[in-house]
Amino acid sequence: MPSVRGSAVTVLLAIVAIGAAVSGGFVLGQHHPYMRITTHGEWVRYANAAGDSVRAYVAYPERKDKAPAIIVVHEIYGMTDWEPTVADRFAGEGYVAIAPDLLSSKYHSTDSVGNRATQLVSGLPDSAVVADLDATYHYVNGLVATRKGDVGIIGFCWGGGTTWKYAAANPALKAAVPCYGPVTDTAMLRTVKAPVFAIDAQNDNRVTGMLPGITAAMLGNHKTFTSHVYTGVGHGFLKPGRQGSNSAAADSARADIDAFFKSHLKAQ
Repeated sequence: MPSVRGSAVTVLLAIVAIGAAVSGGFVLGQHHPYMRITTHGEWVRYANAAGDSVRAYVAYPERKDKAPAIIVVHEIYGMTDWEPTVADRFAGEGYVAIAPDLLSSKYHSTDSVGNRATQLVSGLPDSAVVADLDATYHYVNGLVATRKGDVGIIGFCWGGGTTWKYAAANPALKAAVPCYGPVTDTAMLRTVKAPVFAIDAQNDNRVTGMLPGITAAMLGNHKTFTSHVYTGVGHGFLKPGRQGSNSAAADSARADIDAFFKSHLKAQ
């Protein structure tokens, strides 16, 4: 007869496997860039300038000194199970990482709005988004674990476009990575201070077609700017389940992002 301990372990592993499948396919023991994670993540709330409550996931690195920080901005679908795994991976690389739910200050959370999330995110005023990101910046910059004034940002899809907008709005940022983020008004790029590394996909001309204008505006205004178009992948390729998400190009993009942040935020 199997032991109680053996049965419990079997049940636990089954639960972990089911949970991994639901949260994006990360199976225990499977090699994947997101498997190196922190052991300390938590959900928090903090006030924006209007006194509304912003909900966010914060992941902490295991290190004995203060760490630089990275803000992670979600896609147009709002906060999903994926963004905390991105924060966890950055924590594993030595950063305090924070992923705010940018629907939360108005609608409590993405979960509370159900299938209206995409519509509501697309309707958020830029001023409200910047206010919530300002609150996020001040919250993470004020944590005892954070090296003050050493904060970067990364965003995906809608969050990539938002990363451009926030880089233009906050001159204190030290690095910005818009991933397949559209820019419809290149005039705003004049106020960007942070070095920017743009991630784009070959099979995503809706966004990648904007890159020549973005490049001209950034370099014409003497900004620190680099970009890379990854071949054979589509929009959103850094998220599991998208075209090219399990490709060498996606692995290369993650390595390039890590190198960029390491260069400008100096994680140890």
